[in-house]
Amino acid sequence: MTGSVAGAEENRRAFAVLWFGQFVAVGGLTTVVPVLPFFLAGLGVPSAAVPWWTSLALAAPAAAQIVSGPLWGRIGDRYGRKPMVVRAQLGLAVALALMAWAETATQFVVFRFVQGLFGGVVSANAAFAGTMAREEHQGRTFGGLMSATAAGSLAGPLVGSAVAVGFGFDVLFVCVATLMALSALLSLFALREATTVSGKGEAAPTEDLSVRGGARLLWKDRHLRRMLVGGLATQAGVYALVVIFAPRIADITGSVRTATLWVGVLQAVTWAATLVGGVWWGRRNDRGSPRRNFAFAALGCGLAVALQSVPGEPGWLTPLRLLQGFCFAALLPSVQHLVSKGTPLAGRGTCLALTMSVLGFGQVLGPLLGAAVAGLGHSVWQFCGLGLLFVGAAALAAARPRPWRAALSPMPSRSHGTHVGSEPQPASRSHP
Repeated sequence: MTGSVAGAEENRRAFAVLWFGQFVAVGGLTTVVPVLPFFLAGLGVPSAAVPWWTSLALAAPAAAQIVSGPLWGRIGDRYGRKPMVVRAQLGLAVALALMAWAETATQFVVFRFVQGLFGGVVSANAAFAGTMAREEHQGRTFGGLMSATAAGSLAGPLVGSAVAVGFGFDVLFVCVATLMALSALLSLFALREATTVSGKGEAAPTEDLSVRGGARLLWKDRHLRRMLVGGLATQAGVYALVVIFAPRIADITGSVRTATLWVGVLQAVTWAATLVGGVWWGRRNDRGSPRRNFAFAALGCGLAVALQSVPGEPGWLTPLRLLQGFCFAALLPSVQHLVSKGTPLAGRGTCLALTMSVLGFGQVLGPLLGAAVAGLGHSVWQFCGLGLLFVGAAALAAARPRPWRAALSPMPSRSHGTHVGSEPQPASRSHP
């Protein structure tokens, strides 16, 4: 009993450390995103080229992490997930410090690429959390980390804009880099490498998965495959929405200045709802099916996005953004939870990193999709088109295999893993 209490206390302390690191990382990175065009213009980029350089700077970290993430995940599976958490935080700190010294747009984009290669705090935290948390608490753990992302996204732009205006962008980058370095030191001394994940205390197997083996495992499992494709679609939809949302507000208000204010307010409302929703959906994932929760949440997002073409006043968008943010909080944690449950412990870091790479590809595709959707003309077609993308993701997650196909393709056996569906399964198809 004493050991159980001590273990629970240790997990709470570890979660607090991970939460703080993810809050600082996301908050620090989102400080510059709203003012990125102004920053690039200050580096001498001509006005006509600012949108192109802005897109390049936004895509660079995600593109780099698509390649580097799975490799770091496998290294973590082999040598420990704690070093990967420290590495990601230090990598981000160094990249931010380099950004403070950038004198040209090219240098800044290169340093953003370095951020993607050596950072990846969210992915590293997910891999550590996937082995730290007990099986029955993984939902609330991933949901809690999503709340750190929401809190950072909510506080970062507000604090960062004030620091940038008062002291300059270089001071802003140095401040965030310092906080990330302190967070890395905290993780180094406060985190303890997890060796078990279940209430029974099974030890971690020693054989790890290769990147190719992890990708094969994720693709062969029909539930994981559908969730990954659905998760990619929702990530692309969220980032595509960024492209068309501000112009929609400008059309409603008729003033760029008023639209800028309302975009900030509505973004804050959305992330506030995500902050609350992360914990709520996490607990639901622990009690029920992550696949079903993902489907309901994606459907809610689709409805909220589609209806944003209707209001003629920005204030009426508030309840829709609340619904969107609350449902968005379920998407990434549900995919992470399902992957964590359905993959062996020894290769869990690799599989979670591959998952983040797939979803990161949605961040790269999203702006391109948004530009294509913007060409549809009327806002009704734009927002309804993106809404249908979320609905499609919901249908994909909720779909069940046809009886004849299930009979021809039995679920593969998986050692040290758990069936990805939360619904009760027949004994002949259950996993050890």
